[in-house]
Amino acid sequence: MSESRLRAEVADYARRLHARGWVANHDGNLTARLGEGRYLATPTATSKAAIDGASLLIVDESGARVSGSKKPFGEIGLHLTVFRARPDVHVVVHAHPPTATGFAVAGVGLDRPMIAEAVVSLGPGVPTVPFAAPGEASCRALAPFVENHDAVLLAHHGVLAWGADVEQAFLRLELVEHLARVALVAHQLGGVRPLPEFALGALLESRRKAGLGRAASAAATEKAPRAVIACAPPPPGSDVVLVEDRRPRASAIASPGDLATIIRQEIAAALKK
Repeated sequence: MSESRLRAEVADYARRLHARGWVANHDGNLTARLGEGRYLATPTATSKAAIDGASLLIVDESGARVSGSKKPFGEIGLHLTVFRARPDVHVVVHAHPPTATGFAVAGVGLDRPMIAEAVVSLGPGVPTVPFAAPGEASCRALAPFVENHDAVLLAHHGVLAWGADVEQAFLRLELVEHLARVALVAHQLGGVRPLPEFALGALLESRRKAGLGRAASAAATEKAPRAVIACAPPPPGSDVVLVEDRRPRASAIASPGDLATIIRQEIAAALKK
């Protein structure tokens, strides 16, 4: 995908966050991997309703601004923590959807698997990252949860979700808010009854087969070319590439439509067993 198109998509979904009522004031942020240690990022101190492609920044691996007229947001380290741990992730989104954020503020978790489809999409649950001071401490608190999950609650803060593209990251955020609303009703009716243990194995296997979560991360790592300095083209079938050809191919990332089809098929197969 071209940088201009990615800028347009990130800006579009930033405005969607505001339209959904999931951010207020200057809340929320989005980042997208550009490759070669560069990331698009929404600027600080800017309403998501006002974001357009031209207002996005480019930051480096340290979170420092490479281009753009405003400063990077203060939580950029959380996003970079996800990118470093998950080569399959190309977009990270943070917002404060009211119901899910209410769970994060109340200290009530969403880590009990309760809906079959959500297990395939997000894993066995949405864990809560313990509260930590902004900066390095919050990054250390987040790090243990990144490999095996695709979305988390941030205690006293909000929701952080990630995915292979902008749509997938946004939809995972949407699903967390939906689960929180379902759980809230369940609490009013007597409490959440988690899925039976016997169902989890098949659902998690479906998630693995669909190439989601940890499976996606492992696949991305295995497919990453090994860059070396070479004086001649590598032999056919070799995993060695020239240093000039290190950027990931967009065609290697499944489209959101393909992922949705795979998930539906795998859920149906798992529930028939």
